[in-house]
Amino acid sequence: MSASLATRRFVAAFLAAGALVGAAALPASADDHWRDRDHRAPHSSIVISDVQYGTGGRDRDRSDRALNREWVEVENTGRRSVNLRGFTLTDRQGNRYRFGDFRLDGRSTVRVHTGQGRDTRRDVYQDRRHQIWDERDTATLRDNRGNVLDTDSWDGRRHHRNG
Repeated sequence: MSASLATRRFVAAFLAAGALVGAAALPASADDHWRDRDHRAPHSSIVISDVQYGTGGRDRDRSDRALNREWVEVENTGRRSVNLRGFTLTDRQGNRYRFGDFRLDGRSTVRVHTGQGRDTRRDVYQDRRHQIWDERDTATLRDNRGNVLDTDSWDGRRHHRNG
């Protein structure tokens, strides 16, 4: 066997071994990246920035005024506007709000209120007649492909930032 053939085989084996090691290391590396991003999808500029949940008692009445005091705020931390069509916001019980054709400008927010009202650039309404966000709940924001962009949990006393 010539020296060049042996060299080529050695290089091919070395490259194949490197590819296997790299492929095996990728999931761990990607998982670490996911953890570092606080459970957000990589490169997502759309996040949950604040939550005002219902507190029970008088707030449990069914008036739009009471229902609209509970909301989840969605923020675009990026510079470019994003169309939120098909994005969803869900709670622990599976209640879901799906955005229609709504463009969220860069570096701005929109509040998703539970009750009824007229949608604007800063406020949208789920048109529900019952409280959604309990004092112990989790809000999950997904993109139009179902990928989790952000989550936020609270237990009535403290906010637990998951995303």
